[in-house]
Amino acid sequence: MSLRCLQRSVVKLGNGACTRGTKRRFASNAVIKAGTLPTEPSTRYLKATHDISPPPASSKTASILAQGEQYLLAVYARPPLVLSHGDRCWVMDTEGRKFLDFSAGIAVNALGHADAGVAEILNEQARTLIHTSNIYHNEWAPKLAELLVTLTAAEGGLGFSAGSSSASSGAKVFFANSGTEANEGALKIARKVGKDRWLQATRGKLHDSACSKTRIVCFENSFHGRSMGALSVTSTEKYQAPFRPLIPDVDVGKINDFQGLKSLITDDTCAVIVEPIQGEGGVTTADEAWLKALRERCNDTGAVLIYDEIQCGIYRTGTLWAHSTLTVDCHPDIVTMAKPLANGYPIGAVMLRDTIASTMTAGTHGTTFGGSPMACAVGHHVLSRLSSPSFTAHISDVSKYLDSRLKLLPGWFPAILDSEVRGRGLIRALAFKDEKHPAQVMQLARERGVFVLTAGKDALRLVPPLIVSKDEVELAMDVLEGSLASL
Repeated sequence: MSLRCLQRSVVKLGNGACTRGTKRRFASNAVIKAGTLPTEPSTRYLKATHDISPPPASSKTASILAQGEQYLLAVYARPPLVLSHGDRCWVMDTEGRKFLDFSAGIAVNALGHADAGVAEILNEQARTLIHTSNIYHNEWAPKLAELLVTLTAAEGGLGFSAGSSSASSGAKVFFANSGTEANEGALKIARKVGKDRWLQATRGKLHDSACSKTRIVCFENSFHGRSMGALSVTSTEKYQAPFRPLIPDVDVGKINDFQGLKSLITDDTCAVIVEPIQGEGGVTTADEAWLKALRERCNDTGAVLIYDEIQCGIYRTGTLWAHSTLTVDCHPDIVTMAKPLANGYPIGAVMLRDTIASTMTAGTHGTTFGGSPMACAVGHHVLSRLSSPSFTAHISDVSKYLDSRLKLLPGWFPAILDSEVRGRGLIRALAFKDEKHPAQVMQLARERGVFVLTAGKDALRLVPPLIVSKDEVELAMDVLEGSLASL
């Protein structure tokens, strides 16, 4: 985005947004882009630029909100605005307000909003086949599965070291409709592998109804979904409490706790599920040494290791998987994915090593909509673009600039922020000393025209579209600085 275009965008942010100080600050963009970081926090956004108060009863927005209140299940706490359309990293509402989207539909819209390439694929595929069910083959499911496996072999992950040959075997893919469904599938597969291994260990002397290898291990502050199985391994009280009893035999550990692994994972454990970088739970990163110890303990006990990369995978960190750059002795048996794979069109997937996949035979799992020609055609298009060298270079470049700006904030706001800046790539978080502050800053940023998210109890999360520019990063950081200062 050019400097002049960016100035026009800021003018549209709201009354009073573009002041003389704003113009002076934008005039310094060339210096900042050349590597000189600001020496003090921006004061441009000490005051709100967007009025998010409830609209008048006569407005279109109020009518839509009232309709939703009457007919939609009230499970979401949402601000009184209605989004109408978007363009790349920006969204607009029915009141004509423009917002910079650093939430990306909760880390979904990797290519941003209203992407022309995605729209073209949707249009083309809708004119041929949208859905066929899995009674029949379609051409796009195997193409997307092959792309996932060959990219993983080339870039590293799931037992492949980076630069492996793109073998036609080594892993298999099952397509679902969401991240929750992907995790449900992974847990089912791991349970069946556990029974297989238990029967082998007992030499088939006992019926599988006596199988003790059924326990599942998850970790504190995890988030794996809201269906009953996925919720059972989402060890957060506010999510689980209203729905207990959940599925039994779930053990909960702590990320990066070495000492507890031996007692946590036993011969009765069939599955261990973990996020290499926790998303909803606070953007906490698992240490490589701990993941290696986790892998070793799973090897010792015959437990299946599942990496949930639904939020941190598919180039969110700058590489295909968050674990792609880790040594092979850290890698999982199964990786689950969803959010950015089709840029917002519903899709999820389970990718698993051949040694694990062999347990699943015809009829052991299925889905009506998963792997549809539409979802897989869009997914193939999105993944092909995200994996291009020029795109990954862009992510790396912008990530470094975002990192440099974020690391200034704890020094500028030491009474509010902890010193730690969490995450990597374009999944980042600021940790707060007061647990009330992340939600307050999220609201303050929204009132200044930028969408961000909370994470866990104490963090503010930034997961912008992967196409985000340095100029947009600068604008978002200026808004965050003004929001933090306004506390």
